[in-house]
Amino acid sequence: MAQTTSSWELPIATGEVPDDNSTFDAIVVGGGPGGSAAAGYLAMAGKSVLLLEKGVWPRDKICGDAVGGKSLSHVKALGVKEALESSPHFRVTGIKFSSPKGNTVRVALPEEDVQRLEAGYALPRIQFDHLLFDRCQHLVRESGGMVIQDCAVKDVLFDDGNGGDDPGVGTGNLRHAHGVTVTIGGRGGEQRTYFSKEIVGAAGYQCPVAKAVVKESFSEEMVDNTHYCGGYREYWRNVEGCSGGVGDIEIHFVDSIIPGYFWIFPVSEDVVNVGVGMVINLLKKEKKKLKALQKDVIENHPIFKERFANSEMIKGSGKGWQLPFGSPRKKEKNQPRRASMNGIRLVGDSASLVDPFSGEGVGNALVTGELAANHILAGKSPEQYQEEMWAMLGPELTNSYRMQK
Repeated sequence: MAQTTSSWELPIATGEVPDDNSTFDAIVVGGGPGGSAAAGYLAMAGKSVLLLEKGVWPRDKICGDAVGGKSLSHVKALGVKEALESSPHFRVTGIKFSSPKGNTVRVALPEEDVQRLEAGYALPRIQFDHLLFDRCQHLVRESGGMVIQDCAVKDVLFDDGNGGDDPGVGTGNLRHAHGVTVTIGGRGGEQRTYFSKEIVGAAGYQCPVAKAVVKESFSEEMVDNTHYCGGYREYWRNVEGCSGGVGDIEIHFVDSIIPGYFWIFPVSEDVVNVGVGMVINLLKKEKKKLKALQKDVIENHPIFKERFANSEMIKGSGKGWQLPFGSPRKKEKNQPRRASMNGIRLVGDSASLVDPFSGEGVGNALVTGELAANHILAGKSPEQYQEEMWAMLGPELTNSYRMQK
């Protein structure tokens, strides 16, 4: 019997590549949740957008895979909710926490949100990102924009704001972004240049646009390992207590992983995202390896070894990544770090906005994707973007940081 191919395992056709030296109302670098949202909202407002994605669909993103209530208003606004609900997923009704001593607390999500199917979901990012990108690339192309996959940004282009020469590295707000140089088709691919006075950086924790802002233009620190977390994820089948497609996601504080945590997030009726996370400076200090920590918990912890006794890991699913936390930095004027300058706004992981307690970043990526689009449409200043972003997310991120500590 032939094996069927799921929709999220199929390529996404994104049309022709724009001519060299084309100009757009906005350029969005990165096709994950934040970039797709920014591009989608701009396109729905009638703007011509160039959406650039380094990868090629289908592509995976390593993550805990939870899509919380904060995300769902954007999923709905961008026209993806129906497709998400028809895709295999786990419907989240609560969060279960446990302490190193084994004490357990369950936090139920609001009942009315659960009944309206707006409390939260968990599904693999290979599915979620495919649904969102596919919808938003259609919006972009319908509005006169264009989309390129397998497209790496090599340089962000700057001038002095009046068409003159770039004032140079380290000159901060004297620089004004006006375009990007890209390579299409991998190493040795074709190089092209595209222009726009509005650029959104949404390409994750190694975003080239973020580097151009933080490191190159302002000579500020890009990576602070006290605010970056290492994460490791595996997919497992048949974990005890995780069947049925509806229920709780779990966060466990285990002695061997403190001050990090061990998570169990069901993503369908029989598949579970299992992972560990710990702040990078502590990982280095204690010379710990996340993969080994997870293996030890699954095989030797008195509770979890029973739950995993009849389970099996999906081959090849073990992968690690970094999470740039949005925890407040000491002595930093722009919290959590600089996220804007003339002609550029950073969103999601590119702006270091992952929740430091839950490790969830999709919601804040979608929120800032919309915020960046709204600021571009309203012609607001970079300073206004930074201020409004932190006013919206800062209290929650600060509180999460306190809980993490």
